[in-house]
Amino acid sequence: MMDIYQEAVQYLESQDVPVEAETDVLEEDVFQEEAVSCLLSPLHSESLDFPDTPTSRSPEEMLERRLVVLRGILESEEVYLRELEALLMPMKALWASAGTSQPVLSSRQVQTVFYQVPELRDMHQSFYSGLKARLSEHCPTESSPDEEKEKSHTGFELMVGDLFLKMVNQIGLYGGFIENYEEAVEVVRKCTQSDPRFQALAKSMMSNNNGSDKTRTKYTFEALLYRPLDRVTKTTLVLRDVLKTTPAEHGDYTSLQEALRLSRSFLSGVNESSQCKREVTLSHGMRRQLMRDSFVVDASEGDHSLRHLFLYTDLLLCTRYKHASRGKPDSYRFCWYLPLAGLKLRWVADQERSQDTHLRLHTRTKMFLLRQQLQQHKSGSRGISLAARTRKKLEQMELMLFTHFPPYRLELHSPSDKSHTLLLSSLYELEEWREAIHKLTADNIETVPPDLLTLTSACVKLRMTQQPPLHSSNSVEDGMSLCGTLGVAIHSACGLQQPACVYVCVEVDGYEFYDKQAQTHSSVHSLNPHWDQELSFQVDGAQHLRVLCVSQSDGQDDTVLGKASVQLDSKTLNKRWRRQTLQLGEVEVTLSLKYCPHPIEPPSSTAQEQPVFCVPIESVAHQEGVLVPHLVRCCVEEVERRGMDEVGIYRISGATSDISALKAAFNSNLREAVTRLRSAEVNAVSGVLKLYFRELPEPLIPTEMFQSLARTLNIQDINSRLVSMLSLLQSCPDPNRHTFLYLLHHLQRVSEKQDINKMSLMNLATVFGPSLLRPPVVELGHIGPTVDISQEVVVQVQVVFWYLQCNNLPEAQTSLQHDTDAGDETTHM
Repeated sequence: MMDIYQEAVQYLESQDVPVEAETDVLEEDVFQEEAVSCLLSPLHSESLDFPDTPTSRSPEEMLERRLVVLRGILESEEVYLRELEALLMPMKALWASAGTSQPVLSSRQVQTVFYQVPELRDMHQSFYSGLKARLSEHCPTESSPDEEKEKSHTGFELMVGDLFLKMVNQIGLYGGFIENYEEAVEVVRKCTQSDPRFQALAKSMMSNNNGSDKTRTKYTFEALLYRPLDRVTKTTLVLRDVLKTTPAEHGDYTSLQEALRLSRSFLSGVNESSQCKREVTLSHGMRRQLMRDSFVVDASEGDHSLRHLFLYTDLLLCTRYKHASRGKPDSYRFCWYLPLAGLKLRWVADQERSQDTHLRLHTRTKMFLLRQQLQQHKSGSRGISLAARTRKKLEQMELMLFTHFPPYRLELHSPSDKSHTLLLSSLYELEEWREAIHKLTADNIETVPPDLLTLTSACVKLRMTQQPPLHSSNSVEDGMSLCGTLGVAIHSACGLQQPACVYVCVEVDGYEFYDKQAQTHSSVHSLNPHWDQELSFQVDGAQHLRVLCVSQSDGQDDTVLGKASVQLDSKTLNKRWRRQTLQLGEVEVTLSLKYCPHPIEPPSSTAQEQPVFCVPIESVAHQEGVLVPHLVRCCVEEVERRGMDEVGIYRISGATSDISALKAAFNSNLREAVTRLRSAEVNAVSGVLKLYFRELPEPLIPTEMFQSLARTLNIQDINSRLVSMLSLLQSCPDPNRHTFLYLLHHLQRVSEKQDINKMSLMNLATVFGPSLLRPPVVELGHIGPTVDISQEVVVQVQVVFWYLQCNNLPEAQTSLQHDTDAGDETTHM
């Protein structure tokens, strides 16, 4: 948690906010202590980032990690040597051509293009051969079990510090290469444009680039020429990784410290001499441009770290912001980058977010109190000063929530098996990132290694986002924002290209005192999904409502079908529902909004959904804002989707454990319950519906109507009997009546397939009668005629049976009216 606090403190200090806390001294160089280790060739070493703070690892554990790091370095060197060989491949031919009457390049141009490259190749070949030999001696290909067991103890015998020190002592070769780099690039660009022979040579280099299919990268001549410059910037990072996994008592420790010091000294000079941004031309002529940037949370290494993410034409760059201090300007530190070519994205709701509920509530409560104080400090010089200090504290708490509790995970997977995980607070923002990346990756883009020095340094000038999206920093008290309760009723959707299970996600902005996201349950598989589900938000400072329509598939990632943003205006919203239709791409979503302004209450623990079993149906309907409970509708929809041909549906019950699990889910979380319902055995679905009616404290048909309905059975004229029964039904409370009608229409449709499912109207009445209609309880001391229990069952079955035989049942209205200008909305079954 201290890491998150430090992130918040560092950000607030960047905004000139005094914070009473000790902060670590940040190093100056872009590629120093906090930078994530990154061997950016297509291997696994990039993930080997170890903390700078002391750890409790034993020397044996450190040596095991050290061996993994060294193997990664060896693989990275092998790839780099292949790239240098690819770059040097045309040199001999170009030298031979330079002595002819029609040279491709002059002798001076050849010398300029390949200046110091052979020497760099020889230097790294020597380092690679030495490191490979020592690793082979220490870790033979075939080891016995006893040898494997003793490896951690013999790690002190593996000495490589002299190899690194020897290589760093020759790093000055890169100095000449860097000074010559811009001139060499200019020669390559001009010759590529003017000489067809050079163009053909460059293309042959691209096609002949070595490597397996998995690691093959299609470089231009210019990109290959950049590789040494890219490589030298990582020397410090490589040495840091080796040193951090080398125990202080190891014989290599002093040599590695000296090599790291020399490397830092050299790169410090490179940083100072780098004056202008170098651009790399992609093979299709596009220049690298910044497309999007924002603050996100990086969870790649398990910890939550605030990062600034930049999306360029061909890559994602993750950086850490370093605020201006001691007369030095703002800057960014490189963390990692991923090429867009072949990048795969996957998003999921963060399953770990449910943890630390108490901490989240504690932070929100503090924010609420600070907000109350802020509203009190409105006038006078002292009041303005106190308000400024309070607002900064509020920003600090909000930044902690932003960093530690984002609900969505965006997983990035590159073809080179490098993966990173980003956390975002908004599904809407996540989808904007996904759309932007997908748009760039739709074409066959080329991977061009970036100039990390200049690209990271340029972020200060190129950035479009200056700070994290903190409401306490950006809010304007203009009277237009909402403070109170915002109701959102999601009715239905249309325009789907194919049937799908769909849910709607709703987000609001404002202060982080309360949950700002909510979702409907998943609809039944349909082209025209409907929910009629009310979502309620406690808001303070809300100005925007974001709506997303999401398709849910078994075994596949959820897919956002469309999204839209709505401006909220306290002057146009009121306590009466206002219906509107939103265009979310090709999908239209119909919803209603209402707003009740009131002073906000302190945040409380995340409210558990009220149970639905063993609760009067009127209470359930009221709390859900409907006439037919969602449990009844969802179970009926699921049975009609896949249970109509099931022999004995409603007569044969499902497993007790499955029914109990569904009951528990409906009592705690409607969305989770519906998700389980979609995959549950259909007899368990029908079983939980029967259980719901059976466990109602008052039957669906009120008890006081039992005797009246029993007497209607004695009416001989059938039409008169049905008229009388329907008349009695009108006296039922609205939720009871409409739920009963909804169920009757469903059971009639079930019986239409009785040739297959063997469930006639009488069979269905026999199953449901005792649950839907119950006789009054005979009290002690009751004087009068009693009804035999067998006769009671006959009445229960016969009443339901005669209702099922009625061909002119009224239509069921499933939801309450949400449109003040229209008549009652009914769902025709």
